Amino acid sequence: MRAVRAPAAAIDIVYLWVDGADPAWRARRERAYASWSARHPEQLAVHGNVAGRYRDNGELRFNLRALEKFFPGHGHVYIVTDRQAPAWLRPAKGLTLVDHRQLIPAAARPVYDSGHIESYLHRIPGLAERFIYMNDDVFFGAPVDPDAWFGARLTVYAENATLDGEPVMRRDGTALVNASILSKHWLGRRYPGYRHEPRLYSHAPRPMLRSATFELEALAAELFARVRSTAFRSWRVPAVVPDLLPRWMVQVGYARQVTLDPLHIASGDADAPQRLERLLADFGRLAFFCINDTCDEAADDDPRLLRIALTLEKLLPLPSSFEARPEERRDAA
Repeated sequence: MRAVRAPAAAIDIVYLWVDGADPAWRARRERAYASWSARHPEQLAVHGNVAGRYRDNGELRFNLRALEKFFPGHGHVYIVTDRQAPAWLRPAKGLTLVDHRQLIPAAARPVYDSGHIESYLHRIPGLAERFIYMNDDVFFGAPVDPDAWFGARLTVYAENATLDGEPVMRRDGTALVNASILSKHWLGRRYPGYRHEPRLYSHAPRPMLRSATFELEALAAELFARVRSTAFRSWRVPAVVPDLLPRWMVQVGYARQVTLDPLHIASGDADAPQRLERLLADFGRLAFFCINDTCDEAADDDPRLLRIALTLEKLLPLPSSFEARPEERRDAA
């Protein structure tokens, strides 16, 4: 087992954020998809370009509230965006907006595949050695113990449920299932005796070591190059950060895997109201939880989405230090 590098003191936080309702951004996306789909017929991944993938339900604002409530000792916060900024965001010493143009080469832009974007996160200038990558729909739900995430080894979370033994990637396979199959083949070729754990990695905060990610990038250069060739999510080109990176870190001893059944709320599922009630009851005792927008092409005022917004407001009513006061927003306007 390899020893983990001596960690830096700070644990930075990295988010991806997009406002799919922005007319200028939406026009760029529509033009890009028309061009991409003509050149890559039948390659779009399941749910790869639905409105729900890009919809801003206000999650980031509440996510930052949860971050300050449960992890006040966090390091710098980075928000990766594409020529956008939340209207409510205030400039803060501990926060940096990172535009795609600072990370992604011009020839590869515009990009609407999160797997492509997240392959560059470890290249954010000034990023700490230890950082946690958070999708904005994954929230801390209890006080954070940094040693639980970055102890002698990182802790990565896998789901309790096991997968069927799919041998190859499939067009109708989900992005995470196809990513697991890619990991199985790549790791099996590189490490004799590798045993693939037939589980998906949870919708969870993703603890990462910057130097380890650079190391995997060098080892799996062809996979990073492939995912960086996508503009939209392709079932033929799975992401590497959500699955291969944690599996590889476990394989080489940088991380340990913990199996967990976290609270996952899919907004479009029939049991979403019951799961939201559980969230209200257990908030403060959940290490983390996920509220996934699965309403796809629903209108922004869909009752299922409004129900989630009301729940988050109940749980996290106090503004964070990253939010501008109403008068500041008026002045900015």
